[in-house]
Amino acid sequence: MLPTEIHLEKGKKIFFASDFHLGVPDYKESLAREKKIVRWLEDIKQEAHAVFLLGDVFDFWFEYKKVIPKGFIRLQGKLAELSDSGISIFMFHGNHDMWMFDYFKNELNIEIVPGTYTFSSGKKIFHVGHGDGLGPGDYSYKLLKKIFNNKICQFLFGVLPPVLGMGLAHWWSKKSRIYNDNETSKEDKVEMLHDYCLTKESVSHHDFYIFGHRHKIIQKQIGANSTYFNLGEWVNNSTYATFDGEKVTLHTFTDQG
Repeated sequence: MLPTEIHLEKGKKIFFASDFHLGVPDYKESLAREKKIVRWLEDIKQEAHAVFLLGDVFDFWFEYKKVIPKGFIRLQGKLAELSDSGISIFMFHGNHDMWMFDYFKNELNIEIVPGTYTFSSGKKIFHVGHGDGLGPGDYSYKLLKKIFNNKICQFLFGVLPPVLGMGLAHWWSKKSRIYNDNETSKEDKVEMLHDYCLTKESVSHHDFYIFGHRHKIIQKQIGANSTYFNLGEWVNNSTYATFDGEKVTLHTFTDQG
C-alpha cells in the first residue's frame, strides 16, 4: 500500500521527473539520454529521500510473462542501486508505458502507481500523476485508455510473439507528440490539466499539483494557496522538480558527461 505521508529527513529532498521516452527516436539518441538520466540519478542520490518518475519513462513497455523489453539496463541498475540504498522510488504509468505490472516491484522494489496519488509531506499536501486522461474533453483518448487497461486486451497482446508485439508498439509510438513539438492541437490551446487542478482544488485543498505528459514546463497558481507544475520532458530538455520541505522548485539538469 502506498504511504499517505512521506516524512522528509532533514537535509533531504523529494525529486520529480517524467517523460524520458527511452527508446525514441533511435538507439543512439536513446542510449545517450539514458546515460544522462543515470548521471542525474547519481548526482541527486545523496540528497534524495524519494524519487517520483511520473510516467512515460519508456516510449513503450510491455511485460510478457517471462520477457521484458530489451535495453535500458543502465537505468534499471541505477534505480536498483538507489532503491537498495533506502531511497523510495515511485514509478507511474504513463500513456506510453501503462503496461508495467510487477517486474519493477519484484526485482527493484519500486512502487508502481497506475493513476494519481495524493500524499502529504510535513504540512504540504501533494496530488501527483502522469496527467493523461485528466480534465475535460479528450474523450477519444479516454476511451482508448480504457481499452488498453482492459485485462482481455492485455491478454490478447500478451499472446502475440514478442517480435510482433514490439514491432507494433514501436510503430504506434511514432505517433507520439514528442516527435511533433511544433504541432498545435486542441490540447495546446486549452490547458486541460490546469482545469483539472482547479476542479480538484474546489473539492479539497492540495498545496502542489505535479504532472508530466504535456511535454511543457509549466508553473501556474491554482487559487491563492496552490500551484500546478508540469515537469516538461527529457528528449529535448532535461527538467525536473524538487521539494525541500517547504517549496517545490523547477530545475534543468546540465552536465558535461
